[in-house]
Amino acid sequence: MKLTLAILAVLATAAAPAFAAGDAAKGEAVFKTCQTCHAVVDPDGKVLAGKGKIGPNLYGVFGRQAGSLEGFKYGESMVAAGAAGLVWDEAHFVEYVQGPADFLKKQLGGPAVAKMQFKVKDAASAADVYAYLAQFSPAK
Repeated sequence: MKLTLAILAVLATAAAPAFAAGDAAKGEAVFKTCQTCHAVVDPDGKVLAGKGKIGPNLYGVFGRQAGSLEGFKYGESMVAAGAAGLVWDEAHFVEYVQGPADFLKKQLGGPAVAKMQFKVKDAASAADVYAYLAQFSPAK
């Protein structure tokens, strides 16, 4: 009986939704520096955040293969990272936004060029931006 309850507890925890470690309200403030290049636009064309058009739309970015948003011209390194299996999740996003070129070099195991030059100053701020952007992901 105890074993059954323990197994059920583990399964319930595994099935629970993952929540971002950051603070979405703080992330909204940090995102103001990102919105120069990025926007969050839903499939109906409604702008949910930001106003930039230089970077890719960040709506539903988490769970998406890197470098794969249709209609956006990514750099070769980002496309290669996606082709190698990079899918955006919290850990990858937090690391990427703190040093895009270094992140891509690590992912590709060699030289890489990042089109994004901006860096978020620290892991806490990056996690906050993740928490903010995570609310703009479609229900799956």
